[in-house]
Amino acid sequence: MGRTFSSLRYFNYRIWFFSALVANTGTWMQRVAQDWLVLAILTDDNSFAIGVVTALQFAPILFIMPFAGSLADRFDKRKIVLLTQSVQALLAFALGGLVLAGVATTAIVCGFAFLLGVANAFDNPSRLVFVSELVPPRDLPNAIGLNSTSFNVARLIGPALAGVLVAVVGAGWVFLINGFSFIATIVALLLMRPAEFFTATSPRKPREKGRIRAGLRYVRSRSDLKVIFAVTGVIACLGMNFQLTTASMARVVFDKQAGEYGLLGSVLAIGSLTGALLAARRRSQPRVRLVVAMAFAFALAAGVNAVMPTYPTYAISLIPVGLVILTLLTSANTSVQMSTEPEMRGRVMSLYQTVMQGSAPVGSLIVGWICEVISPRWGVGIGAIGALIVGIAAYIWGRRNWDVAVHYHWHSHPHLEIIGPLERQQEEHGEGDGLGAGPTPGDHAK
Repeated sequence: MGRTFSSLRYFNYRIWFFSALVANTGTWMQRVAQDWLVLAILTDDNSFAIGVVTALQFAPILFIMPFAGSLADRFDKRKIVLLTQSVQALLAFALGGLVLAGVATTAIVCGFAFLLGVANAFDNPSRLVFVSELVPPRDLPNAIGLNSTSFNVARLIGPALAGVLVAVVGAGWVFLINGFSFIATIVALLLMRPAEFFTATSPRKPREKGRIRAGLRYVRSRSDLKVIFAVTGVIACLGMNFQLTTASMARVVFDKQAGEYGLLGSVLAIGSLTGALLAARRRSQPRVRLVVAMAFAFALAAGVNAVMPTYPTYAISLIPVGLVILTLLTSANTSVQMSTEPEMRGRVMSLYQTVMQGSAPVGSLIVGWICEVISPRWGVGIGAIGALIVGIAAYIWGRRNWDVAVHYHWHSHPHLEIIGPLERQQEEHGEGDGLGAGPTPGDHAK
């Protein structure tokens, strides 16, 4: 099996990968159907209403996810994910039934969005860290890259299917299909072989006071993590409101319908999928400087996207946007996971997700207001401006903290290497696989 798909040789990861592809496809279908339901059916093309729904969906992350990360460090991650996936399936079935019954309102959609956000807040930390138990440490970068591939293949298929289905059978049926898609993940979790987990699992740790504060102190002590959190947080807040901006551009600027809106999500996924496949080939730990470079690249790509004059050119310009944003997020995700000690990983990843996804409530309201009051084009452009500012700030900070190191090996010539403090901290906390040797399958199995 080629290097790009090396993690698929592990049974547990293989069934997780394909089940996630099915579930993610259903999730993307629901996102498109939900936004179109609010924008075109329940309101009169009100972009701010989508912003409110998005804010409610991500608001629970701000308050719950740090606590959820602590749970991920203490409890069986597979059982947590099994519970949260089941809850999300029930919510999709319930919302679909209400829409088909003709009783759904904007307020009801908002309520379900909030409940889904609660489930996601508990789901995300455990699901992200769970991947490190399905493959050995040396294959973790590949597994994370393949996860992104699965997510973006689903992002390619889901919106296109949703656009067609919303037009043909209505949004309610799309919600029901999403409910059924979670069955794939639930079955995969039940079929996994505990003896083949790559984890040094010890008996459940007793509850300790200050576990979340310990995670915060750990992040504050790491300049590399703080820079990653800042860059991804700003871009996630102002630049990653794709559901909102593509819906507004399609409906308000280009006067298109559900099918064309769904197609935009698929085009965006072409770039994201390309970035995910490239990330899956990477075996080494990405540097923080790559995250900063992607901030500048996103500013350029989003700026060009904002000024495209026609629907076809706007759609095509989404491809580089998807490529850059996926490279940014995969690099940040891998860097955070691989440079964090295993006993802190659940809490640190929950804080990372809190910053990245928790910024969505604020960002969606800001961008939704800009789209409604000024123009959807400025809703896209504000993301480019934010990325440029945070990229410049991170670059200036790095330039003031460069060190020059001289390396000498007996078998090679002496050479100079420029090392920033961020890279030094990454090396101190885990260059290479960053996770230690780790047990083989069967050692300390759950």
